[in-house]
Amino acid sequence: MPNSEFETQLATAARVSVIMICAIVVVGVLDYAQVILAPVALAIVIGLMFGPLADRIERFGIPPWVSALAAVLIFLALIAIAATGFAVPLSDWMDRLPAIWSRLQSELTSWKGIFASVGGLQEQIRQTMGQNSGMKVNVDDTSAVESVVYFAPTMLAQVVLFLASMYFFIATRNDFRDAVLARCVAPRLRRRVAGTFLEVEDKVSRYLLSITAVNVALGLAVSIVMFLLGVPSPLLWGLMAGVLNYVIYIGPAVMAVVLTGVGLATADSAPGILLPPFAYLSLNLIEAQIVTPHVLGRTMTLNPFLVLLALAGWIWLWGPVGGFIAVPALLIAGTVIANIAEPSEPS
Repeated sequence: MPNSEFETQLATAARVSVIMICAIVVVGVLDYAQVILAPVALAIVIGLMFGPLADRIERFGIPPWVSALAAVLIFLALIAIAATGFAVPLSDWMDRLPAIWSRLQSELTSWKGIFASVGGLQEQIRQTMGQNSGMKVNVDDTSAVESVVYFAPTMLAQVVLFLASMYFFIATRNDFRDAVLARCVAPRLRRRVAGTFLEVEDKVSRYLLSITAVNVALGLAVSIVMFLLGVPSPLLWGLMAGVLNYVIYIGPAVMAVVLTGVGLATADSAPGILLPPFAYLSLNLIEAQIVTPHVLGRTMTLNPFLVLLALAGWIWLWGPVGGFIAVPALLIAGTVIANIAEPSEPS
């Protein structure tokens, strides 16, 4: 007997409810297991980026464990070079933070009247609503040393887990793919799964390598422009711009705020203060609207709204690590869904 309309709607509502419950459970697991899942996910994304390099090394007859070790060592060397570029000039600018803060306070003095007006309006609203205007401040007695002692072992364990996961993923990714394909009995399914594996690795590695090339070019351009503007430590700002640009939207906003602080520390007028962030945002606009779409091409173009949602969700879950893996995760999900939804080939 055919189901009634009410039973059909009830079955649909039940399926939607199950999907929503599964989504909530997945988000809860991702949040609860962040300490383990975040470094492993980051290792997989970086491993997909270095996968083609490992394949090239293995073509010379070198075993996979050696190629994986070489990829990890190259990655560590790049991190060491970047850390060296940050260390010396960044320590100098950290010493300037009190002066920058004092300058910011003096620049905001002219806004004092506006802030007072807003504060008076807020007080009037509280009195009208019968609320107490007092504000309680809770002071945490935990010292910085205690925080370091508490978080250092966890951070060290995450770094070790990341490096180990990256090594084993690069060394065994082909074996894992072969094991999955061996369980695909139907030739049509085997071809589709093999195509999905290859397409995921190709898209993620091509995206990360292309973005890395674009970010290096952006960093060089920012360094040159900051040097021409007379901003101290131009190489530092170029390196920081290239690194932060991996996190779409969020990174450029943070960089603009940082360069505004640099302008406060080095310039005496409003145009001089705003010139470094304006120059950076102009370069970033050219990169985001012209260079990156041209480099990635139409096949790698993603919906900006989906990218924004992915960034917001992953940063909320895993912080900076989530911001880095947001777009690669979106590429992986899109590729898998596209291959699943692809119509079957005629037998």
